Amino acid sequence: MTSPDTTTPAAEQTSPGTVTTFDAFAHFAATAPPAPPQPGQPPRSSEERLAYHSQFVTVRTPAIENLSRSVRTLMILGRHQQVTARPSLIVTGPATTGKTTALLEVGRTCHLAHTRRAAPSDDSVPVAYVLVPPGATAKTLAGEFARYLGIPVTTRMTTAQITTAVCHTYTAAGVKLVLIDEIHRLNPRTSTGAEAADWLKDLTERVPATFVYAGIDVTASTVFTGVRGAQLAGRASLIDCGALPARAGDREPFRELIAALEAALDLTAHRTGSLPRLAPYLHERTAGRIGSLARLIRQAAIEAILDGQERITKPLLDTIALDHLAEEHYRPRTPGRRTRPADR
Repeated sequence: MTSPDTTTPAAEQTSPGTVTTFDAFAHFAATAPPAPPQPGQPPRSSEERLAYHSQFVTVRTPAIENLSRSVRTLMILGRHQQVTARPSLIVTGPATTGKTTALLEVGRTCHLAHTRRAAPSDDSVPVAYVLVPPGATAKTLAGEFARYLGIPVTTRMTTAQITTAVCHTYTAAGVKLVLIDEIHRLNPRTSTGAEAADWLKDLTERVPATFVYAGIDVTASTVFTGVRGAQLAGRASLIDCGALPARAGDREPFRELIAALEAALDLTAHRTGSLPRLAPYLHERTAGRIGSLARLIRQAAIEAILDGQERITKPLLDTIALDHLAEEHYRPRTPGRRTRPADR
């Protein structure tokens, strides 16, 4: 499986909760992502460009390249493993660093690779995507797996009955990759959370698929604690989707990401190279978080179209309020905070 590596913008428009059924995920996977303006293409209208920046393109990031490569390898590694659960992956990192995007894009690639190879009569399901519900119990988690494939579940059914139906249907459907998001919601320290963790472990041993988990700072959460956490940690490799550094050796990955996002803009008066020159400011503004950077640039592009200036400048960027996490990093609400040029 090969994959273009992508970051947050497109997945921000695909809310995780909207792709938690097979039909919805298949639609997401088959829908072509928005394309940047092409040479010789007729100019798009303001409304078309507003819609484009609302969705925006996907761009390459090292973390997702690593995830794509690791998933491909582990799927091959576990293809003929019969006795125990296959090796798995955990994608961890702070909020707004592209974890959900990583899962969705790798899932999209796996789904498309399968559909390209499959015969017209093939109705197998290559990928499942499930969100761990808040306060997950074994039964509610089993219900989410059932809902993805439309398995009928009634309130009278026991957890064991739902589990049997899920394992049978997932195996019969040929699910090869199971993506589990918001794994940090699982709390094995509570009795219900412990039951849910045990249920998930049982599922990995009964469904012949590669499991990939994603969550916020998983290694520091309760998911990795105790005996149950050790069992998960002992089977899973870790991929860190942390904030992008300003510099990594001879490279400047954050500046490269800014340049890729700038190249995809559809603004009539924007000067190429002006955003990469603001890399230090943008890194400080977003703390290197991919999601915060993508939102800032997309929102600035929309503002630039609406007010007619058609270019992104630092004064414009300074007027945009970002997510609370980024704002607290950049403009901490504490006495004696640093005075920035925009504050004067």
